[in-house]
Amino acid sequence: MSLPLDPDRRAALVRTAARASVATAAALLLLKLGAWALTGSVSLLASLADSLMDAAASLLTLLALRWASAPPDAEHRFGHGKAESLAGLGQAAFISGSALFLALTAVERLRAPAPVEQPGVGVAVMVASMAATGALVLFQRRVVRLTGSAAVEGDALHYVTDLLSNLATLAALLLAGAGLAWADPLIALLLVAFIARSAWQLGRRAVDDLLDHAAPEVVQAEVAALAAAQEGVLGVHDLRTRQSGPTLFIQLHVELDDAQDLRTAHARTEAVEEALRARWPGAEVFIHQDPVGVVRRGAS
Repeated sequence: MSLPLDPDRRAALVRTAARASVATAAALLLLKLGAWALTGSVSLLASLADSLMDAAASLLTLLALRWASAPPDAEHRFGHGKAESLAGLGQAAFISGSALFLALTAVERLRAPAPVEQPGVGVAVMVASMAATGALVLFQRRVVRLTGSAAVEGDALHYVTDLLSNLATLAALLLAGAGLAWADPLIALLLVAFIARSAWQLGRRAVDDLLDHAAPEVVQAEVAALAAAQEGVLGVHDLRTRQSGPTLFIQLHVELDDAQDLRTAHARTEAVEEALRARWPGAEVFIHQDPVGVVRRGAS
């Protein structure tokens, strides 16, 4: 679980991670483009296309994070958090199209195998690519631990998949260099499967967010337990949660003593809200007060 973090500090870390992702993807894209021009490897072309998707996805993520962090306005009273999900859905569609193109290219190369030129160049590029990607993933995971950002977590997961893809491409280049020309397009098809799986996961998560999917059960349980632990709270019900970009929305009913005055009830509800926002900084919390006697009579 993420540690409580000041919203401004969280936003700065998330933006830094997104910028690092864009810079890394752009550098690898140029490196692989040159290597593919020299080698003609279809596996390297698959890795190049994956880096192109990474650059586009990382740029979309950076722009979406900027939009998602904009404060609520008169026309968007709940903020702009779903911009992250819209960007994710666009990324998934783009990745799926690229995977289809790569599959067709690999099948054609299987039908008419061609030797890989200068495989040593491709090997050197893939080793450098794996080193850069590994460093980026380590940084992204640190940011995720501190911020709990779903966008950065998804980007990190995508780059972990890239590490596997790069390893497969490296194997393809080594096998092609040994004279096994069929290995290059065959491994490219395996990479297509990895890319398509990533697109599916990304798209499903974006749709869940856009359809107001509830927060994970462990988060819901923690919300209920934390609210119930506050002084004067005799019960919690009708808990609802949803995630909109970086913002967690929490809605719940708290049961309070029938006999207490409105001022006391308000103070205890404020305590619940403060406890929840301390645990999830930046969360939007909506609490309804219910007299416990009315709730129990209604349940009987």
